[in-house]
Amino acid sequence: MDNEVLKALRERRSIRRYKKEQITEEELKAVLEAGTYAPTGMNYQDPWIVAVQDPDIIAQLVRMNAEIMGVDSNPYYDAPTIVLVFASRPEKWRNGICDGTLVLGNMMLAAHSIGLASCWINREREMFDTEEGKKLIKRFGLPDDVMGVGSISLGYPDRSNPTARPRKENYYRII
Repeated sequence: MDNEVLKALRERRSIRRYKKEQITEEELKAVLEAGTYAPTGMNYQDPWIVAVQDPDIIAQLVRMNAEIMGVDSNPYYDAPTIVLVFASRPEKWRNGICDGTLVLGNMMLAAHSIGLASCWINREREMFDTEEGKKLIKRFGLPDDVMGVGSISLGYPDRSNPTARPRKENYYRII
């Protein structure tokens, strides 16, 4: 069985090299909107999505993430756009983290479907639990009690899409 969605699922890969050129507003909005259509527990629509294209804020995010990772390199791979996803803390909404990950997945598939590259990036939880991170949460206009779930680097690919590695044997079972 095959269709465009199944094909995109098989072909999407994490890309870690981006052109410096910024994506268009139309492309960005298409990716962000796709995130809003991710399923959420009880249709609560808990996650918040923040797209960052401001070079100063991107530099701050790069520094924060690299410090947590313990590297000098750019954990966002020099992408011109970083899309952050936040959700309520588990004590407020137990599905927040799961809902946020589905948002990230939808956005990565949408990006691939329109010719953009993306890569899932971690450590946002640790970044936004810091005092500096809490100040950014306030600057972004988000509620004080949210947490970082994850992010994607987003832009035009500066390399071809790699071939998928073979799937492991017995990955799924039908009982």
